[in-house]
Amino acid sequence: MARPSTHRSGTDNGRQGRLSRRSLLAGAVSLGAAGSLGVAGCGRVPGDGKVLGGSLLDTLRDQGSVKIGIASEPPFGYVGDDGQATGEAPAIAKVVFRKLGIDEVKPVPVDFGALIPGLKARQFDVVSAGMYINPPRCEQVLFADPDYLMLDAFIVRKGNPHGIKTYDDVRKKGLKLASGKAYAQIDYAKAAGIGDVLVLPDQVAGLDAVAQGRVDAFAGTRITVKSAVAGSGRVSATEPFQPVVDGKPAYGAGGFAFRQSEKNLRDAFNEELLKLKENDYRELLRIVGPFGFTEADMTDLTAKELCG
Repeated sequence: MARPSTHRSGTDNGRQGRLSRRSLLAGAVSLGAAGSLGVAGCGRVPGDGKVLGGSLLDTLRDQGSVKIGIASEPPFGYVGDDGQATGEAPAIAKVVFRKLGIDEVKPVPVDFGALIPGLKARQFDVVSAGMYINPPRCEQVLFADPDYLMLDAFIVRKGNPHGIKTYDDVRKKGLKLASGKAYAQIDYAKAAGIGDVLVLPDQVAGLDAVAQGRVDAFAGTRITVKSAVAGSGRVSATEPFQPVVDGKPAYGAGGFAFRQSEKNLRDAFNEELLKLKENDYRELLRIVGPFGFTEADMTDLTAKELCG
């Protein structure tokens, strides 16, 4: 079946064009020696930039489990009360890896900035955190095609007293902006001419900073911001908007990342992911819908397009 048409422009009420979720290299954490990964009998590791086929898929099938790196960020990926991985990306991972003959998904929570270093250090087998696909990251890892595409939004004080709608509004009004550690929104803000962005651990810290008046807004994805402000009487979310960098939309399309030595695993994963996108994303929406993702967040952009 043909893949559905690409969703890349519009508003949050329709099929929309979105942004890159987090900047890659900011806050990258060195993780030391590789942890035990399920790469039994692993031989020489190719250097950065060396793309090979790899045999990890066979190893994972033999052991019946896969380790996924997550960043403890609802709703993209986090550990639930039962100790199991949950969220949009882990939910997809469980379905796809089961189809590939791997029944158990084991979460490895790390800081977002440590995801790519941790993957390369073999502390886990795949990044399952809804990571934005962009050229700098594509130089370090292999991405499957994106499983969502999303706009940005701000956490602001109740009623949005400053009338903030875009990064340009923050700059023109001389307001104070915060965002999360290693978020792509930091780069979008800087591209808009905002020189000083307060970097906070996550959206929860961002909500507190806005509510306390330490900053005027916190920038994040539409779904992260909406989730953070739910039920709050102190703050609210702005309408989603499309960030622009150098006059062009910065698409926030996220997906799974694999080591460059494991093209076979990436390709097998991608094949099953594309099957979930058939029939107007019906099966994919069934998986990610409980985490707040809608048809408006679906896309058929490819990793090749996003890597540029």
